[in-house]
Amino acid sequence: MEAFIGWMNGWIWSSALIYLCLGAGLFYSILTRFMQVRLFKEMLRLLFKGESNNEGISSFQALAVALSGRVGMGNIAGVAAAIGFGGPGAVFWMWMVAFLGAATAYVESTLAQIYKEKDPLTGEYRGGPAYYFERALGNKGYAVVFAICAIIAEAFFLPGVQANGVVEAVVQVGGEGTRYGALAIILIVLAVIIFGGIRRIANFTQFVVPFMAGGYIVMALIIMAMNFEQVPHVFGMIIGDAFTAQAGFGAAIGWGVKRGVYSNEAGQGSGPHMAGAAHVAHPAQQGLVQAFSVYVDTLFVCSATAFMILSTGMYNIKGSLENGFLVQNVDAATEISSPAFTQMAMNSTFGSFGDIFVAVAIFFFAFTTILAYYYIAEVNVAYLTRKMGAGAQKIGLFLVKCSVMAAAAYGGLSSAGYIWGVGDVGVGLMAWLNIVGLLVVFFIAKPALVALKDYEKQRKAGITDYTFDPKKLGIKDATFWEDRLNDK
Repeated sequence: MEAFIGWMNGWIWSSALIYLCLGAGLFYSILTRFMQVRLFKEMLRLLFKGESNNEGISSFQALAVALSGRVGMGNIAGVAAAIGFGGPGAVFWMWMVAFLGAATAYVESTLAQIYKEKDPLTGEYRGGPAYYFERALGNKGYAVVFAICAIIAEAFFLPGVQANGVVEAVVQVGGEGTRYGALAIILIVLAVIIFGGIRRIANFTQFVVPFMAGGYIVMALIIMAMNFEQVPHVFGMIIGDAFTAQAGFGAAIGWGVKRGVYSNEAGQGSGPHMAGAAHVAHPAQQGLVQAFSVYVDTLFVCSATAFMILSTGMYNIKGSLENGFLVQNVDAATEISSPAFTQMAMNSTFGSFGDIFVAVAIFFFAFTTILAYYYIAEVNVAYLTRKMGAGAQKIGLFLVKCSVMAAAAYGGLSSAGYIWGVGDVGVGLMAWLNIVGLLVVFFIAKPALVALKDYEKQRKAGITDYTFDPKKLGIKDATFWEDRLNDK
C-alpha cells in the first residue's frame, strides 16, 4: 500500500501540477492587476465587517474557519519537511505559492459566494467548487466528481495527517506511553464539536485560531531576536537556495510548491466551502478576506516556523542516496515529515517548555484543521443529497462524521511518512480538479473578475451599502443573489 501511495503521488504531483499551481496564480494575479497588493488595506478593513445571521456566518468567522483549515500541520511539520527534502530554498517557493495563490484564493472564494445556495433542509448557506462548477460551467457531472473526491480527501485521507502530527508531538514530550491518551482526547473533543455543526465549529475556531497563531508567531519572533545575527544569513540561504538548492532546483521548487499548497490550500478548492457560508453584501468582499487568509497562513505562520528552524540550525537536508544527507545538523534518525525539527528549534531556546509549547500549538492547529476538513466534507455531502430529502442527508453526514473520526484514529497510530503520502494524494486530486475547472470557468464567463470590477467601481463611488446584481453584470445562474435583490 505504501508503494502504491508513493506511485500515486508521483503521478498526481508531477511537474505539471506544480507549474499549474504557480501558473494559475500568476494568471489571475495579472488579470486582477495584482489585487493581493492593490487591495491589501481593503482586505484588512473587511476582516471585521459584516455580521452573522440565521443562514450564514460572519466574514471573520468564515476567515477563522478557513484559517483553521489552512493553519495546521502544514505550517509546522510541513515546513520542516519542505526544508528537510528541498533545502532552505523550498521556503522561497512556499512564499511564491502564497503570493500568487492569494489571487487564486480570491477567484475561487468569490465564485463560491456568487453561486452559493441556501440549503433547502437546514437553511444554511452552502457554497464551494461543486456548486460553482454546476452553475458556472453548466456541467453537473464535473461537479459531482469534485464533490466525491472532496469527500474522500477530506473525510478519509487528510484527517489522519493532522491527528498523526498531534500524537507525535505529544509522544515527543511525554514518551510512547502517552500515544493512546492523546488520541482519545482528540476523538472525544472532535465528536463533541462536529456533531454541533458549522456554528459550533465557527464559534470555537474564531477564538482558538487567532490566539494560537498569534502566540506561535510571538514565540518565533523571540527566537529570531535571540538569534538576530543569524537572520540575514537565513534570508541569504532561502533566496540563494531557491534556484541553486543544495537538494537540487527540482527538489526545492517541488517540495516548496507541494507543501505550500498543502499549507495555504490556495487553489485546492477547500477555502471556498467556508467562503460560501459567509453572510456578506457583495461576493468580492469574501474573496478579498479569503485572499488575506493565505498571507496569514504562509507569509506569517509558515515563515515563523522556517526562521525558527533555520536560525537555530535544527534540521537535516536529505540527499538522493539512501540514508544520505546533504546537510546533517541533528540526529539522522529524526523523522523529517514530523514536528521534530520545530520542537528541537523551540527546545534549543526555551528548554523543555519549547517541546510542550509546540505540542500545544500543534494540538490546536491540527485539531481545528480536522474540524475544517469535516465541514468541507459536510458541504459536499449536502450538495450530493440536497434533492434526496432530509433522511439521505442525515445518513450521509453521520457516515462522514464517523469516517473523519476513524481516519483520525488511524492516523494517530500510523507512521508519519506514510500518512503524509496519503494526505498528499487527497490534496493533489482536489487541486487538479479545482484549478483546471477555475481556468475553464474564466474562459466561459469571467464571473469573479466581473465581480471585482463591480466592487471596485462601487468602492470608488463611495458607496457604503454595497449591492450585487448578477443579471446586470451578465452573470447567469447566480440565483441566490437574484432572489436576494428581488426580496429587497
